[in-house]
Amino acid sequence: MVVLQSLIIALSMYSKIPMPRIEWTKENTRHVMCFFPVVGIITGICVWGAGTFLLERDCGALFFSAVMTLLPIVINGGIHMDGLLDTIDAVSSYGDRERRLEILKDSHAGAFAIIGAGCYFTACLGLWSEVTIQMLPTIACGYVLSRGMSGLAILAFPSASKKGLARTFKEGTEKLHAMILILFFILVPAGAILLLSPGFGVPALVGAALIFIYYRVMAMRRFGGVTGDLAGYFLQLCELAILGFVVMGGVLL
Repeated sequence: MVVLQSLIIALSMYSKIPMPRIEWTKENTRHVMCFFPVVGIITGICVWGAGTFLLERDCGALFFSAVMTLLPIVINGGIHMDGLLDTIDAVSSYGDRERRLEILKDSHAGAFAIIGAGCYFTACLGLWSEVTIQMLPTIACGYVLSRGMSGLAILAFPSASKKGLARTFKEGTEKLHAMILILFFILVPAGAILLLSPGFGVPALVGAALIFIYYRVMAMRRFGGVTGDLAGYFLQLCELAILGFVVMGGVLL
């Protein structure tokens, strides 16, 4: 029952999928990070299915790109985009580490966040316009992989703040069990990506790995660790990188 409650909390936290309301306790939040990638499974299935449906009906490239750009955000409610925009504001500031952490907590969006959002959505639209039906399985697996890698970073990297959901979930999680399950959600989609199409899969994994390395270096240098907002920042960039490198693989094939 506790495990089921952790799943419900994970889905209600990281998606807009209707879930029953349950009270958070120390016990039922212990496995939340383990179920974070489940949202990626649901997102991947929806992206694969919607993309296949639209491409088989020869819809316009702009309409297809708009639907595919917005679909993941509709599913997760924009929670990770919020982290992306907050982090862009913080990284763009000239303040010290403490000032950057304050900006992460600020609910207001600055000019750099707005500019960053415009650039991000423009890049997504452009890349999705080049996607073929053969690329969709690899891209779909990327939504699971990105969340597995994000969960790994929260468990393995130092926390930048003593407060926040990322710190709460990290401290309340059974690290050994969580790490095993998170590694499962990294290795399985990575293996599936390679098996489905090495031509698309190898570039996708390279892109994800490069963003993960960048994330580690940036988070430690600028913030002294990771936070929930930084996790959202990584996840959005990782998904964009996987999409971009898959399209690059299609150009090279």
